[in-house]
Amino acid sequence: MPKKDPCKAFACRIQSCLTANNFQEKKCLHEIEEMKRCCRVWKDKSFVCQGIKIDDNEAKNSS
Repeated sequence: MPKKDPCKAFACRIQSCLTANNFQEKKCLHEIEEMKRCCRVWKDKSFVCQGIKIDDNEAKNSS
């Protein structure tokens, strides 16, 4: 695993967005999608992606 987690910044953006929006997930969909995009690329090398489930069909459609 790399010293710096490649998707950590996206996880932090999600947390900031949720905090700013009274934890209303629908207001942070853009940040969540950005995190999923990062995890598709770095899933095996990112600690923060361990709890993210990426649908196989989503991964195929994004390539």
